[in-house]
Amino acid sequence: MSGFDVLTRGEVLDSALQARDYLVSCGVPGALAAKDPRLWGRRAVDHSRLGWLDLPFASRGLLNQVNGLVSEARYSGLDHIVLIGVGAESLAAQAIMEAHTHTPALAGAAAGAAGPGEGASPAGELTVLDGGDTAALAFAMERLDRTLVVLASKAGVSLEGDAYRRIFSAAFRERGLSEREIAGRFLVITDHGSPLHDFARQCGYRIGLTDPYLPGHYGALSAYGLVPAVLAGADADRLLEEAASLVPSLARDEDNPGLLLGAVLGGSAQQGPGGIARDKVLLREPGGSGALSSWITQLLAVGTGKRGRGVLAFEPPGAKGDFPDVHGVSVNPRTAAQDESDTSVWAPLGAQFLLWEYATAVAGWLLGVNPFEAGSTVVQEAEDDAATLLRTAGGGPLTSERPVYVEDDIEVHADFPWPPGAELRTVLGGLVAAVPSDGYLAVMTYLSGDFSGRYLAPSLARASGRPVAYGPGPGYPHATGPVHKDGPGNGAFLIITGDPAPGDELAAHPVPGRPYSLAQLQIARALGELRALRERRLPVIRLHLRNPVEGTEKLLEAVRAVAGARRP
Repeated sequence: MSGFDVLTRGEVLDSALQARDYLVSCGVPGALAAKDPRLWGRRAVDHSRLGWLDLPFASRGLLNQVNGLVSEARYSGLDHIVLIGVGAESLAAQAIMEAHTHTPALAGAAAGAAGPGEGASPAGELTVLDGGDTAALAFAMERLDRTLVVLASKAGVSLEGDAYRRIFSAAFRERGLSEREIAGRFLVITDHGSPLHDFARQCGYRIGLTDPYLPGHYGALSAYGLVPAVLAGADADRLLEEAASLVPSLARDEDNPGLLLGAVLGGSAQQGPGGIARDKVLLREPGGSGALSSWITQLLAVGTGKRGRGVLAFEPPGAKGDFPDVHGVSVNPRTAAQDESDTSVWAPLGAQFLLWEYATAVAGWLLGVNPFEAGSTVVQEAEDDAATLLRTAGGGPLTSERPVYVEDDIEVHADFPWPPGAELRTVLGGLVAAVPSDGYLAVMTYLSGDFSGRYLAPSLARASGRPVAYGPGPGYPHATGPVHKDGPGNGAFLIITGDPAPGDELAAHPVPGRPYSLAQLQIARALGELRALRERRLPVIRLHLRNPVEGTEKLLEAVRAVAGARRP
């Protein structure tokens, strides 16, 4: 795909044109092009926080450095890249590889693996471990002899990063690798001077350093997004060329697709006629949702989820129906005539990254929030709580909280009692009834199987009459936490945990050197998220599936029953 365009229509167009004219009158396009930090106040944004605008050109030097590492890895037979990262650190690389494997020149390449193309590195494959399903870990363990592990984090080693690092180190050791050889199987991508930087030096790992002032959610075209993908065979040169081709238009007042998209997002999120703010976005990609949609979702959430404001993106099928506060955005629809969304965005992937980053900056300016600030500690709070639970439990139970109700081995955990004779469908009915009229329901699953909140979303949307967001923990709440907790505060939450599925030895086996397993780590993460939501007095229920296989079927039946009972 070449070229880029943003097309919008209907009521969204009216608010977008007004917002765009206001942005131009305030000199926003020129100020952004000049990387003027005074857009967000004299001292609110450091000039270096806008360095993402230079990445289409600055990252070319990075690729020259990575090429030598790629050659060395292939010479050593390492063509399977395992990326350990939660949230922004992994989503961009996933989107790059997803686009790479679906490029026409690479048609026929296996899913998750990259074939050779012009300007690409030799073929490889990428497996992402973000603390969710252990199937990805099992897949990686089958390819251990070919595996190079990339640990990516802007700060220190996350709980998941520590667990996976220990698991891989122990596995390499069992294969007879020396400590020096094991260190050679790890590459750390982190900020200069970060705690992870010091840790990696002590371990003797290879280190790729990034700009500590670059916001993590604006790092798609930095080492966080590019290095894992290049190691796995993606064509990053073309990606940067695509982004660079967009740069000249971003300095213009007219024919500036980034300005228009930002005006669409920010203008719609402000209250319009009837006091309705379209602060929710339904993202559509051809063939269903993908990694790019997930990356856009976290970018918008982290960039705008502040001070009681924020734009939350949903993916089908969680937002079926005509919601007045939701506007649809299609990413690279096949034809404009068949696209029913309010807004359509066409651009190749490299330009998509820069386009959405620019638009998020513009939307943040319109909403009166700083899209580059670190924000509150909402994400770190949940991880710190999980670490405390694991440390104090010492291998024992993580919580003494007893379920208020149990049905078919499904535990209901809530901070209020249910009346005698209540059923699971009553519990779920109470939760959907708690969704505000201008709110949404979010489903977060902490399970080691393939069960996803996607299966529950259509029925929950019908039952609540509101859009439903969903994703696996801890990745999804990590990526979207700011808008849930620092945003409008109009969400209701369903957290689903479970015992390890039968035969899932990886989930049940203790993490080397730690008194807990990956399954316990998942539960701790869920409990940390639960506590953070409760502290903000948001409606939340946790369901724990003692038997995850049978429990998911029972849960689906109960959700469908609630949807059927509430259908008009």
